Amino acid sequence: MPRQQIRFCTAPDGVRIAYAVSGEGPPLLKAANWLNHLEYDWESPVWRRWLEEVSRHHTLIRYDERGCGLSDWDVEDLSFEAWIQDLETVARAAGLERFPLLGSSQGAPIAIAYAVRHPERVSHLVLHGAYARGFLRRNPTPAHREEAETMIKLAELGWGKENPAWRQFFTTQFIPGGTPEQHDWFNELERVSTSPAVAARFLRVLNEIDVSEVAPKVACPTLVSHSREDARVPFSEGRLVAGLIPGARFVPLDSRNHIVLEHEREWRRWLDEMHAFLPTGPAGGAAFTGLTPRERALVELVAQGLDNAQCAARLGLSEKTVRNHVASVYAKLEVENRARLIVLAREAGFGRAP
Repeated sequence: MPRQQIRFCTAPDGVRIAYAVSGEGPPLLKAANWLNHLEYDWESPVWRRWLEEVSRHHTLIRYDERGCGLSDWDVEDLSFEAWIQDLETVARAAGLERFPLLGSSQGAPIAIAYAVRHPERVSHLVLHGAYARGFLRRNPTPAHREEAETMIKLAELGWGKENPAWRQFFTTQFIPGGTPEQHDWFNELERVSTSPAVAARFLRVLNEIDVSEVAPKVACPTLVSHSREDARVPFSEGRLVAGLIPGARFVPLDSRNHIVLEHEREWRRWLDEMHAFLPTGPAGGAAFTGLTPRERALVELVAQGLDNAQCAARLGLSEKTVRNHVASVYAKLEVENRARLIVLAREAGFGRAP
C-alpha cells in the first residue's frame, strides 16, 4: 500500500479542509462524497484496494468535505455551493491546473457543477453512482417527503450510538452485497465520520441537489458508470446523467452495490474502464502549457470535432471571439489549420469523448 500525505487548506469562509495525496503519475482529483474519512478509508475493507490500484497509476488527491472526517465539523455553511468552493480550494492548494476529476455518489453533482464552472481546468470527468437530482427533486410526492424525513430522524436519533443497528439501514443501501467485515466497517465509518446533527443536515441538502440544467454544459470527455441494482441511487438516475452530458459514455455494471466491491466480478471491469478512459501522461501535453485556460477549453471542444459556432454556444462566447482564440492557438502551437490542431490535441489527451 502506498503512503498518503495528509495536509490542510482553508476555504474562503475559514473552514479547514483536510486533503490527502498518494501515488505518483498524472493527477486525479476525487470530489468528496458523503461519508469520508481520510485515515479510516485508507485502511478499510471497502476502499483500500481501490485506493491502492488508483494510486499505482495516478497522483490521487482526495479530501474530507466540511463536516466530515478530519475537516472541520462545526461549520455554519453546509450547502451545495460551499461544497463546490471546497473542491475549488483543494484544487488550488494541490497546485492543479488541468486535471481529470472523479465524482462518486454525492461527489458526482459537485464534480459536474465544478466542470461547468471551470471548463479550462477539467480535462476528463469520471462519474460513478451519479445523480443529477436529489431524492426530493426526482420524487417530490408527499410519501417520499415522509420517507426523507424518516431517514433524517433516523440519523438524528441513532447515528452516534454504539449499537450499529441504527446505522445498518444506511449500510445496506450502500453495500447490500458486502461481507460481514465490510458491513461492520461501514457501520463504524458512519459513526466516526461525522456527528448525528451534521449527518441530518447533510441529508437535507442532498435531497434538494439539482444540476440537471447545468449538466448539458459539460465540455470535457465524460465516463459514467452505474450499478444496475443500486439500492442507494436508482440506475435510471445514472442513465439520466449520461444522457444529459454531451457525448458521455455509459457503462452499466452488474452489481447491486452503490460502491462496487473488490470481490465482485465487475470491480476489475470498473477499474479497467476508468484506466482506459483517463490520460496516461500529463494532462494537456507539454506543447499546450503555454495556452490560457480559455484557449485550453476551446482546444478540448475543437478536438471533439465541434465547429466555431458550436464552441461559441458551449463556452458562452461570440463566434468572432472564438475565431480570435483559434487564431491565437494556431500561432502559439505553430499549426496551419484545424485538422493539424485536432491531431496534436488528441495526441495530447484532449477530445477523448466518444
